[in-house]
Amino acid sequence: MSPNEQIRQYPLAYETALEPAAEWAELRATCPVATITVPDGSQAKLLTRYDDVRQMLADPRFTRKDLDGGTGNAQEGATTSAAADTSEPPFSVPRHGEDHQRWRRMVGKWFTAKRMAALRPQMTAIADQLLDEMTGRGSSGDLKAHFAFPLPVYVICGMLGVPAEDRDRFSYWSDNFLNLTRYSAQERQTAVGELVAYMSGHIAAKRAEPTDDLLSTLIEESSGEGEALTDAELLGTGIGLLVAGHETTANMIGKMVAMLLADRTRWERLLENPSLVRSTVEEALRFDANGGFGLRRFLTEDVEIGGEVLPNGTTVVCAMAAANRDESAFENAAEMDLARTPNPHLAFGAGPHSCLGQALARTELQVALEVLLRRLPSLELDIPATDLERLEGLLVGGLSEVPVRW
Repeated sequence: MSPNEQIRQYPLAYETALEPAAEWAELRATCPVATITVPDGSQAKLLTRYDDVRQMLADPRFTRKDLDGGTGNAQEGATTSAAADTSEPPFSVPRHGEDHQRWRRMVGKWFTAKRMAALRPQMTAIADQLLDEMTGRGSSGDLKAHFAFPLPVYVICGMLGVPAEDRDRFSYWSDNFLNLTRYSAQERQTAVGELVAYMSGHIAAKRAEPTDDLLSTLIEESSGEGEALTDAELLGTGIGLLVAGHETTANMIGKMVAMLLADRTRWERLLENPSLVRSTVEEALRFDANGGFGLRRFLTEDVEIGGEVLPNGTTVVCAMAAANRDESAFENAAEMDLARTPNPHLAFGAGPHSCLGQALARTELQVALEVLLRRLPSLELDIPATDLERLEGLLVGGLSEVPVRW
């Protein structure tokens, strides 16, 4: 770091919930490898250019520590800060090397396009049920609380074979794991213990009586010859899917709808041409300026990035949301183009550690948008878009509420 280089406080300041930080463009243009101070008081390097972020995400020297103090990427299935409150988490998935690739191969078999297509009717039915309940309460409400938040956890519970009556408990555990300010350390530790106990019993029940769900499939495959998952890995897979797949997708549904309603000509264009749903989902992922902390990792050896050599041990934060607004990678990057294609955004990361559940997330986002367009064509924000508030205290970005009327 040069003597005159400014050290910025991170996360950066934002004027409104849907707009990018003003400093992004400045950093990409003049300081692509910036020095920042993160909330725990330590310093790190921040990457904001598309090419630099993509290069680092795919670099095997950009890795996590065994216990990273809650800095893991929720999209990648991290156990988050709650698990870091214990010195030896009772659950885990392999994070490095061949063991990690073995785990990805086994779990990845579930997240195929064919499997996601098969889940669509169930997702649609859940979405319709939630809208029935929401619209039954009146002509306005919080779309996040009544639709976006419960939809992904209900889907995940179905994938894990969790009974419907336990969905609300899973919602609480997920929120507890990812919220850094709402709950005390003791509350987080208690939530970890409760979820571990529940999932341990659930896995034992699936061993005894398997059904058509992800855990039963993994148990069955692990009982044969060759690749196998340990009990700790099965537990980590179930918990990781909940933590990684609930809060991120729930918040993205809310942000996506808010972006489309902030300029209602976007919503009207979709009503006229629903075939744009898939490309709209991809553009919402790219356009999202409220992506959360970013991906924080550690260098295991010296790495040159953005014209600067970063020494072994450096903490690096990849700002994927900033990279997705890079004009050198996306034409008219500051505009939301519902028909943009191709769209090589970095919302799900890149390289061998890209989000394993991205096919699930994409399908849920598409289904949520399809059902909302069909059921609530008159949907609009119930407050000015500039009054929407960012959700504070989460590793992932979101809105505290999405007030709508129909």
